[in-house]
Amino acid sequence: MSGRGKKHAAAGKPEAVQKRSKTAKAGLQFPVGRVYRFLKRGNYAERIGPGAAIYLAAVLEYLSAEILEVAGNAAQDNQKKRILPRHIQLAVRNDEELNKLFSGVTIAQGGVLPNIHSQLLPKRTVRDHGPQGQGGSQ
Repeated sequence: MSGRGKKHAAAGKPEAVQKRSKTAKAGLQFPVGRVYRFLKRGNYAERIGPGAAIYLAAVLEYLSAEILEVAGNAAQDNQKKRILPRHIQLAVRNDEELNKLFSGVTIAQGGVLPNIHSQLLPKRTVRDHGPQGQGGSQ
């Protein structure tokens, strides 16, 4: 044996304690350590507290979950099982708060919202509204 196997607990400790990541401690899915690294390397400030990375990761996770939820609903409305950029576009533009957040963003392959100005629609006549005497069954 080379002695390179699994590390066992030390003689003084009955069980080795597993290291928990900052992400697991915060109960998040987004990587807190990676966000912290990006904050430090981004030169946003001279000093970055560890709580800032946790908070930012939580906000990013919440926004991602919110967008995926409404985009999933839009895909379901179109009888699709996959979320396409078109579904993200429809979801974001139909949601007031997300539309405000994404106001300056162009979503590639997203298209535009279906919209026909009311003045361009054909005008309704009196015959369209009233009961028709023709075409009835006899």
